[in-house]
Amino acid sequence: MDDAAVRAAAQLLLSSWQGGTRIHALPQAIRPTSRGEGYAVQSALESLSGDTLQGWKIAATSPAGQAHIGVDGPLAGRLLASRVKPTGSVLGLARNHMRVAEPEFAFRMARDLLPRTQPYTQEEVLAAAGTLHPALEVPDSRFEDFARVGAAQLIADNACANAFVLGTAAQTDWRRLDLSAHPVRAEVSGRYAREGKGANVLGDPRVALTWLANELRELGMPLRTGQVITTGTCMTPLELAAGDWVRADFGALGTVEARFED
Repeated sequence: MDDAAVRAAAQLLLSSWQGGTRIHALPQAIRPTSRGEGYAVQSALESLSGDTLQGWKIAATSPAGQAHIGVDGPLAGRLLASRVKPTGSVLGLARNHMRVAEPEFAFRMARDLLPRTQPYTQEEVLAAAGTLHPALEVPDSRFEDFARVGAAQLIADNACANAFVLGTAAQTDWRRLDLSAHPVRAEVSGRYAREGKGANVLGDPRVALTWLANELRELGMPLRTGQVITTGTCMTPLELAAGDWVRADFGALGTVEARFED
């Protein structure tokens, strides 16, 4: 893809996002066909939005999630500052077609991880991490059938990023916990509850964080101090309707909640 095609694809996706509309697929002439081209479009989308990069999300961090969107591995997307809300926020569902919330383990970085030749180890990535937060992602896609467009277009579509709710930093020492076994319980308006655990996130949220650091490294991009990385849903996504509230309890790591309206 040349620069003009990348920019045209990004503008079409951004206009769809801002207008709450859907497209079948990107036109063939401006359609990314590789992960690298997908990330180029995603980068242009961020630039055209005029928004600030506040962090990163990881999509498809479980076999079920990968099967659901028709990919064979995780995808990274950008968290834009205007879409990041504090716990207790009210979010609109009127333009959201997925209508789900996903409880996630999120990390805030305490120092930079810069691009380099050799992969980062998990120990190096965790040493650069700062706080751990309970979080809710509220994803959506600009595609009518996101399960059929493939990884390159999904990456271009910001890995189905939409809204994100960040909880307060955990007060307990998260480094002493086995995050893979750590349980999470979520409730939706008293209508139903669901349970999950860290092992549903690439086997461990710390593994997912390391994956993201190395995905950015391969793209020649830094992971910056202060950026938030949300590592993927730790349970089957929570189906939502207008008027619902969601509360996810991460035990010693705290809680996060949000309300939803049309």
